[in-house]
Amino acid sequence: MIVVFGSINLDMIFAMEDLPLAGQTLLARSLDLHPGGKGANQAVAAARDGAVVTMVGAVGGDGLKETALSGLRGAGVDLSRVAVTDRATGTAAVCTDAAGRNQIVVAGGANLQARADQVEDALLSPGTTLIVQMESDPGETAALILRARRLGAQVILNLAPAAPLPLPVLKSVDILVVNEDEAAWLGNHLGCTGTAPSLNSLLGNTVIRTLGGDGVEWSSIDGSGRQPAPAVAVRDTTGAGDCFVGALAAELDRGQPLAAAIRRAACAASLSCTRAGGQASLPAAAETDGALGGLAAA
Repeated sequence: MIVVFGSINLDMIFAMEDLPLAGQTLLARSLDLHPGGKGANQAVAAARDGAVVTMVGAVGGDGLKETALSGLRGAGVDLSRVAVTDRATGTAAVCTDAAGRNQIVVAGGANLQARADQVEDALLSPGTTLIVQMESDPGETAALILRARRLGAQVILNLAPAAPLPLPVLKSVDILVVNEDEAAWLGNHLGCTGTAPSLNSLLGNTVIRTLGGDGVEWSSIDGSGRQPAPAVAVRDTTGAGDCFVGALAAELDRGQPLAAAIRRAACAASLSCTRAGGQASLPAAAETDGALGGLAAA
């Protein structure tokens, strides 16, 4: 079972020819509204990959709520632990250009009112994988990590967006997932180089560093490795990192080894880059199975 504690957003996606520079106003080709938020994206990715998933977070009692929750509902995610608050539902403005690059601004809103005690102890047993990110209150996230560690759940921390957590909290997660920018920030924060082996040596847990088109590097107590990214025609990279985390968690939850989980997650994330949008781009398990089969046959 997978429990995701994190953000639930409404994404406003502006399709652009070019990304705006500071002080520049550009006209978008189109505007689409989609469910998003790093927590919700990862929950949907894991559910579409076949996992049983519970989402824990908060939304506002406003007109944005139903669209923000629609992707989770559609994926069959348990929403019984999502609180409704008096703050606005979290919102993200996403600009994507013709090359598939993006710029994202997020207003946390109700996400900052999600509380660790929405997750009861019974959900944090050794049979549970807990996924957390950094779009919720960091104190609540830290408290939940420490409690999950004590109760035996496997903890995956996606340090995105990069933000400080106490060193004992960072050392309490089983798997740390960071992209290149987040890894560089964390390395500078901790006084090391920011590579997966360097962070692993300091923190003592498994560190996975995603490298976009260059694939993935990881380092754990059992060794280090790299996984190339499948070659795809990139349309939109929005949500690819969240797809990676969700698919990784789903495969680990099925009892598969780390290298196999990373390979599947990299394949799923690459598939998501060939489609527009966040949750709309996340592949179903059968699609990832097919893509992996194609890679094996190549």
